[in-house]
Amino acid sequence: MTDEIGVLIADDQDLVRIGLRSLVESEDGMRVVGEAADGLEVVARAAETAPEIVLMDVRMPGIDGIEATRRIVADPALERTRVIVLTTFELDEYVFDALRHGASGFLTKDTKPAELLRAIRLVAAGEALLSPSVTRRVVREFSTRPSRTLKPHPHLGTLTDREREIVGLVGEGLSNEEIAARLVVSPATARTHVSRAMIKLGARDRAQLVVFAYQSGLVAL
Repeated sequence: MTDEIGVLIADDQDLVRIGLRSLVESEDGMRVVGEAADGLEVVARAAETAPEIVLMDVRMPGIDGIEATRRIVADPALERTRVIVLTTFELDEYVFDALRHGASGFLTKDTKPAELLRAIRLVAAGEALLSPSVTRRVVREFSTRPSRTLKPHPHLGTLTDREREIVGLVGEGLSNEEIAARLVVSPATARTHVSRAMIKLGARDRAQLVVFAYQSGLVAL
């Protein structure tokens, strides 16, 4: 079926892959297109199968999940592929790097099965798997790094003042509804501004917009 969500599973533990495969294949409208036990293998499998979703472990042999994510996102042939990073800890030290390299979000490995399936559908539909509360925590965690340096987006100047303001609020972890309430506009107006900013900055999804906001200094820390 062409409308099925193809899922590629990447994890170096056999039991984890078996469990994820069983879960995905039990769900209508989803199918497993392949598995990989190391980073190089997942990049190769992604090129072969062009999945809608990659469930990506971080710590794998060969190259880690961060580098594998970067290579997959950089492949023009995989423009529609989205990566969900699976971590052991919610604020894993690699999470921000994963988002910076193009991951659409992350989940902890103890996520309930129903939530994982919902997440796959959300990300496949173009949403970012990064809740406002988690966004705030991630940004706060990594804003305190001594090595933090600003790297403004090259197209930052194309944003209007209102769009810059809204990108900053997205970076703070606010939802469209919260942005609307803060600026006293309608949720539809907030959503339109967010969409326009994403187009101008070339953001794949809302998660990447958060990263751009952080790197460009639009987030009040």
